[in-house]
This record gives sequence, structure tokens and C-alpha cells, in this order.
Amino acid sequence: MIKKILVPVDGSAGSDRAVAQAIAIASSCGAKISFLYVANINQLAINAYLSDAILAAVKKAGQVILDRAENMMPSDIDYETFSETGSPAVTILDFEKRLGADLIVMGSRGLGLIKGVLLGSVSQYVVEQATCPVLVVKSGGDD
Repeated sequence: MIKKILVPVDGSAGSDRAVAQAIAIASSCGAKISFLYVANINQLAINAYLSDAILAAVKKAGQVILDRAENMMPSDIDYETFSETGSPAVTILDFEKRLGADLIVMGSRGLGLIKGVLLGSVSQYVVEQATCPVLVVKSGGDD
């Protein structure tokens, strides 16, 4: 039975569709949704130095994305939001285990600069490594 749904969000069209799909699933089985934004600090750390201003901007961008997901939520579904930093794929998997998620619902492609051949590299890695089922939602368009 699905009681805990993890939904990684990044502000992409696929992410928005994943939120909508998670809402549909949660409403049918009474599950709680946990939204997770992961600030890809590894990608930003190319200079090996992150100023406080850069970190603040990254956190603010993450909050905007989490607020967007919250605004899609109907009032009768329980949810929570989390913001983490690190490599998105690894962080999502670590969070899945800590949460005890029964299902991960995520977009097929995010906002990364390089897209995978069939799936985005993050969603592909999560599908291969997760300990719970993963539903990958296409964003429409070119996916």
C-alpha cells in the first residue's frame, strides 16, 4: 500500500506533471506527499568556492520551486517540503531511504544542461538504484 510518495521537484515541465500525477495517486490511496528540491551544489562548485550570496540565491530559487508545488496541492492531501544540497540523484536516493518512501514520482527530464538519451541522467539513475518503485512522468513535448 502506498502511504509515502516522494516527489523530487526542479521547476521543469516534467516536474510539474510529476506533481500532478502524485496528487492523483495520493488522492486515491490517502498517501502523504513529500516534495524534495535538491540544489545541485556539485554543479555549482566548479569554482570550488561558493559565496554566501550564491548559496542564498540557490536556496531562494529552491523555495520558489517548492512554493510552486505547494500551490498545486488540494487542501485534502497531506504534504511536506524539503530542501537539500548535493548531487541530485544521490540525494534523492538517500532521502528515499530516510523517508521510507513507498513510491517516487519524478519527471523524465529536468532542467539540466545535458539530457540523457532516453531518460534524464538523474531519473535514469534513480530508476536503477531506488529501493522502491519509481514512476517516471513524461513532460510532454519532446520527451
